Amino acid sequence: MSRRADFYASSVAKLQELNDELERQIADKGDAVVTQPEPVEDLSDPKLYLNRETTWLEFNRRVLHEAQDEGTPLLERVKFVAIVSANLDEFFMKRIGGLKQQVGAGVQELSVDGRSPQEQIEECRQIVREIEAQKNALLPVLLQHLQQHDIQILSYKDLSDDTKTKLRDYYLENIFPLVTPQSMDPAHPFPFISNLALNLLVTLRYPEDEQTHLARVKVPVGHDVHRFLKIGGKDHYIPVDEVMRNNLDILFPNMEIMGCTRFQVTRNASTERDEGKANDLLEMIESELRDRKFAPIVRMVVEKGMDGHHRGMLAAEHELDPDLDVYETDGMMAMRDLFQIASIARPELHDPIHHPTDNQVLMQEPRSIFYSIREVGSILLQHPYESFTTSVERFLEEASRDPKVYAIKMTLYRTSSKSRIIDLLIDAAQNGKQVAVAVELKARFDEAANIRLASRMEEIGIHVTYGVVGLKTHCKVIMVVRRDYDGLRRYVHIGTGNYHADTARLYSDLGLLTCDKETGRDVTELFNYLTTGYSPKRDYRKILPAPKHLKVGLLEKIQREIDQHNNGNPGLIRLKTNALEDVDIAQALYRASQAGVRIELIVRDTCRLRPAIRGLSDNITVIGVVGRFLEHARVYYFHNGGDEEYYIGSADLMKRNLESRVEVMVKVSAPELCEELKVFLDTQLQDKGSAWEMQPNGKYVKRAPNRTGEPGCQEVLINRARARVESAAMNLAKSRIETAASTDF
Repeated sequence: MSRRADFYASSVAKLQELNDELERQIADKGDAVVTQPEPVEDLSDPKLYLNRETTWLEFNRRVLHEAQDEGTPLLERVKFVAIVSANLDEFFMKRIGGLKQQVGAGVQELSVDGRSPQEQIEECRQIVREIEAQKNALLPVLLQHLQQHDIQILSYKDLSDDTKTKLRDYYLENIFPLVTPQSMDPAHPFPFISNLALNLLVTLRYPEDEQTHLARVKVPVGHDVHRFLKIGGKDHYIPVDEVMRNNLDILFPNMEIMGCTRFQVTRNASTERDEGKANDLLEMIESELRDRKFAPIVRMVVEKGMDGHHRGMLAAEHELDPDLDVYETDGMMAMRDLFQIASIARPELHDPIHHPTDNQVLMQEPRSIFYSIREVGSILLQHPYESFTTSVERFLEEASRDPKVYAIKMTLYRTSSKSRIIDLLIDAAQNGKQVAVAVELKARFDEAANIRLASRMEEIGIHVTYGVVGLKTHCKVIMVVRRDYDGLRRYVHIGTGNYHADTARLYSDLGLLTCDKETGRDVTELFNYLTTGYSPKRDYRKILPAPKHLKVGLLEKIQREIDQHNNGNPGLIRLKTNALEDVDIAQALYRASQAGVRIELIVRDTCRLRPAIRGLSDNITVIGVVGRFLEHARVYYFHNGGDEEYYIGSADLMKRNLESRVEVMVKVSAPELCEELKVFLDTQLQDKGSAWEMQPNGKYVKRAPNRTGEPGCQEVLINRARARVESAAMNLAKSRIETAASTDF
């Protein structure tokens, strides 16, 4: 840890010591009146804030705990190891890559928490090495448990001669043609090493020749080649790189193999260009993708035991510090490939199968979804507890074929390549609807897929735009214009999650279906902004869009809680978000806490704010929930003197979301829906099975399950969704019986 980090850590410790001393004084004086600690006045003091990068890494410690927890089903534990591995890969690609760019550009500006880019890199390295060490120690334990269930990842030396022969034949027929060995010598340029590819570094020589040679061999995972090859009819596997390294004589006939070690590199993914200077946005994004392929390497992982000279050579060729940028491992490399093992169909080793229910309003009768929305006004959707297919996809499906629907407008940030969403939009266009889609081409790691989808839609005649120059379109909005019996009506869906059927089963998200006139008018204004980029004064009543209105609105609402707070009607703010990084929001929450407003935060990963420091954040609590589903919903609640306000939408409390993206939060007004959101928040805040409580130093302590073995909040919400459906089904059956009984034949 850097000296600066030590200083800030000790400063916070001293602040806590002063508070402890005050408590001792209170105890010594008995019933004597003792003044409360003076509130912290300088809210710009760096020691009051945590670092964005390190708090995100701490989130991954909590995810890894799910893999370490023996109460987690075995293959789910393997899944969490793969998740952490994939997360760390992306962390280096996005966050470390960006910090290295700052270092290279000579940026000296300190972060809000007082760290330079180089100091942040150094602290992150230390945490990553700790997480990697825990992960490497855990995997052999998991493999041993898997073996007890006859699921094995075998070593080549453990195979029978007959199995080795069969594997060699399979390799020759199905993998060997994809393998290209590349020499490393003065006669050949140093080979290009692709991002996250697993590589073999082979040392070899001709017989009776003392001179050794080096060759790089890329392990061709992908293109229908899996990392783990199945052996026989059982769940027995062997890594493809194991097969390759034990059959190198095929690649290098008549040569002596002196050694073979594995390595992997991670490239910087921060290659964005200035949109304002681009003549063609699509061309610019395609150019960025080419840049990313050849971007500088920010990390190299090598197998323990690699020759020091070879390690130094690889580091030098990629301009890496061999001590700081090279990570040595004696465990499995590229553990993100364990998703393959985690997906083995052994139900007894997974979480209980979850079948999303139908929303209780939409399930009542096989009638038009537009009729259902119009009848009740607004419908709250809770995914994955409720089905994405029978709600959002159904909404689009009916719109695509309903002759009374004239237009569909939609934003698209991420979706599945196999998603019905695109097919439904194409069907709508072919059925004569006016279809307009704002596609975000800069959705990180989905750029190429979105370019393909945009091109496909344009070919059909769908009006495709790419949002507003300089801003990412991150909001999740659909508007359907339909001619009802009383004229044109706008039906709207606003969600917290992407229009992605796969993640809708894995992420916890919320959505609102409504035909509220003011919301429809607001969303019309939003789409006019997205399709033109023009930003005249637009008055919004039910939505808070970023970047113009959301941050200002949130700060005003926090200040309103401060102004209205009193002993008879105390203030309360509840915020559920993926990340709290924006310093202006954090400072406003500190001020609200100092004024006595109670603040309850549910933050999935990054959180700059320090809770429970007397004189600063006495009234703030922060929890994080880690479970079988990724917490992704955003809910913002303000007591507002008793006139409560609930908002849901796409925006996290991060500077980029509030100032550099098009986001939408929508006000939920219907009392019954507000009650559902209250129960949703209460369930998470009262969780005793999967919640972690944040400490002032940024560490988290897991809440211990109570003695009755109370389930985590996600299991509670699964059961609540089922109960809602059962209740609705009973009411519907009762209604039909009563109707039948009253019919006069």
